[in-house]
Amino acid sequence: MHDSPKPDIQVVILAGGRGTRFWPASRRSQPKQFLPIGKEQSLLAATCERLSGWIPPEQIWIVTGEAHTQASAEVCPSIPTNQILAEPCGKNTLPAIALANAHITRKNPDAVQIVLPADHIVAPKGAFQDLLDTAVRTAQERPEALITLGIRPTHPATGFGWIEVGEEQVCSATQGATETKAHAVQRFVEKPDAERALQYLESGQFLWNSGMFVWSSGAISAALSQYAPGTHQALKDAPKLTDLTPVYETLESASIDTAILEKAEQVLVFPADLSWSDVGSWESLTEVVPADSQGNHADGGGDLIALDAHNCIVHTPPETLISLLGVENLVVVRAGNAVLVAPRDRGQDVRKLVDLLETQGPQFL
Repeated sequence: MHDSPKPDIQVVILAGGRGTRFWPASRRSQPKQFLPIGKEQSLLAATCERLSGWIPPEQIWIVTGEAHTQASAEVCPSIPTNQILAEPCGKNTLPAIALANAHITRKNPDAVQIVLPADHIVAPKGAFQDLLDTAVRTAQERPEALITLGIRPTHPATGFGWIEVGEEQVCSATQGATETKAHAVQRFVEKPDAERALQYLESGQFLWNSGMFVWSSGAISAALSQYAPGTHQALKDAPKLTDLTPVYETLESASIDTAILEKAEQVLVFPADLSWSDVGSWESLTEVVPADSQGNHADGGGDLIALDAHNCIVHTPPETLISLLGVENLVVVRAGNAVLVAPRDRGQDVRKLVDLLETQGPQFL
C-alpha cells in the first residue's frame, strides 16, 4: 500500500481523554494516549502509524486538549499543525466530533469521515485498513448512514458498551465478502454487569462497541443538527474563532453514542475480526503484554522480581524495581510521585480513586 491521495476521506483521531483508569501513569500532564503502553511508541503514535500506507497525513486530524497540542505535534510530526484542533476543556466525544466536523466540512463538505480513538490497540494493520476501505465504500453508497465498527467479543467484558446486531444490509461494497457484512444496529447497551455480559456473549447477537466510526459529512452534520442542535450550532463556526473557551463553557458534556447513535435510525455496524483492546484499565495489559512463568504481566521498562507471586499486573519505569512476595491477583503501579496497589478485579474503580484525589490530592493528578 502507498499513501496515495484519497481526496474524499478525512480521518479524525480523538486524543482528548484523561485515561483516569490508568492512573497514576496517566496524568493531566501526560494522559494515557501519550504513554507507551505495551510497546515503545505511544498509543497516539501507534494510531497514526496504523494509518500509514493507507492515507496521507495531510488528511488526518487530531482533536486534543489545549495543553497537549504541542505533544501531539511532536508525536505525529507529519500531520499539519493546523489540523491539530485544541479543545479548551474536555466535554466527551460529542463536542470533539462536532468540532472536527466543522473544520472538515468547511474544507471538504463531501468527505467521508473516519473517527478513531487515539488510545486503542488494533491489529493486524492490513485487515484494519481493509475494513476501513469497505466501511468507506459503504458510507459513499449509503450517505445517510452512521456506521460503527463492532468487535466480535471473546469474553463477557463489563468495561465497555455492547451493540446488538440487527438484520444484514445489502451493500455493493460488501458483495462477495464472507465475513465483512454490514448490519443494522438493533440497540446500544451501556456497560453491563457480569451476568448480562455473559448473556450477550452466549447469544452471538452482540458486538463490543469499539468507538470507531465512519460516516459522510452530510450524515453526521444532519445528525448533529437533529439530535444535538445546541452543540452543532455553537461549533459550526469554530474554524473562524480564535478562542473557543466561551463556546465550550456553554456546551453539554456528552458522548456521541448517547447523544446521537442511540437515537438515530440509520445506524449500521460492521463486525470486525480484529485483535482489539481499548486499553481501558490496567487489566487490559494482560491483552498486550505477555505473562511470565508465574502469570505476571510487567510493563513500563522497569524490572520485576517475583517469588511465590502469581497473576499480578505490574507497571514500573526504567531503572526501578518492583518486588512481589507471596501475593496474587494484584495491580501494582509505580509512576512518578505515586504508587497504586489494588486487587485486579477492582481495576474499573481506579476512576473513583481519581475522583477522590480531585479534592484530597490534586497535586498527584
